[in-house]
Amino acid sequence: MSPRYGIHLFWYDEDGCWIADVPDLPGCSAHGSTPAEAAAQAQDAIALWLETARDEHLSIPEPRYRPTSAAA
Repeated sequence: MSPRYGIHLFWYDEDGCWIADVPDLPGCSAHGSTPAEAAAQAQDAIALWLETARDEHLSIPEPRYRPTSAAA
């Protein structure tokens, strides 16, 4: 099973879109018109990031980012 990386989703007013950032993978992010679209694009970006790292024999970080839970 491939590692599961956390995705940070947020609205970016300047570009008028949702951003999906992958904190564990430097430079890995995507965008979309909805949170779901941005997250789906991020999944593709993660796969490409990992493929490129393997092809270039670069180290692949373990998933570490975990968002904090809001207290109920």
